[in-house]
Amino acid sequence: MINLTNLLVLVEAVQAGSLAAAARRLRITPMLASRRLAELEEEVGSRLMHRTTRSLSLTAEGEAFLPHARALLEEEAMARASVRPGPDGATGMLRLTASVPFGRKVVAPLVPAFLHEHPGLQVDLLLSDGIIDIVAQGLDLAIRIAPLRENALVARRLADNPRGLYAAPAYLAEHGAPETPADLARHSCLALTGVSHWTFLSGGRTLRQRISGPFTSSSVEALHQACLGGLGITMLSAWDVREEVSVGHLLPVPTGLWVPEPLAVWAVYPTARLVPPKVRLFIAALEGRLRQA
Repeated sequence: MINLTNLLVLVEAVQAGSLAAAARRLRITPMLASRRLAELEEEVGSRLMHRTTRSLSLTAEGEAFLPHARALLEEEAMARASVRPGPDGATGMLRLTASVPFGRKVVAPLVPAFLHEHPGLQVDLLLSDGIIDIVAQGLDLAIRIAPLRENALVARRLADNPRGLYAAPAYLAEHGAPETPADLARHSCLALTGVSHWTFLSGGRTLRQRISGPFTSSSVEALHQACLGGLGITMLSAWDVREEVSVGHLLPVPTGLWVPEPLAVWAVYPTARLVPPKVRLFIAALEGRLRQA
């Protein structure tokens, strides 16, 4: 059975960049941190980290093992929290970030009920369509919609985030509707700045379709508004266009058997060790809202 204390040394060492820094965070000696990492490698039967006097890096086996280590620590922390007696312990300021449209349409409407249920809390919500360094900014939590790469943070998948192509009725009336992703080559496609392809899936196959158009933006909301104005076709999350589709201001654009590559909603936070109650409670509240939606 894997020792969770040894797992913690590995995760903290990756985040801190060295065993010495991990030892300081865990309030143990560097020698003990090194011994615990060695014990973990003995438990799993593989070398997990390359260690020199000047550098520390994961081996290929360590890269594969790291997400499982984080998951085990998170489950252990949540298990302890589930049986902790007394009040929820949620006090102070919860600082989090989300994209502008998701924050405005999903996160912000959740806040009033959340604060009513947990009056000891305050919430500071930073809305940005860029990727914020939550450690450097002193944030407790980030809600991201993206395919995430492994890094020094903890990422918990909350829900699917299906996407689709949409256009205004006026645009489709003038230009017609594409029937396959290849047809997008002759259409005005509105994409995020720097994006030259949209990815589609069908039956286990992947297709990257090159796109172009008269307007790009770093803001999803700007693309949304340009699409409503009839400028072209864009790719948006289903939750972001529900109201416009229901009243006919936007129409789904079919692409045959190919569907846009789905993303997921992730909760990202600095460490799985001793996750504050305010973070756990907000993640649970958001997860419940997404499940209902």
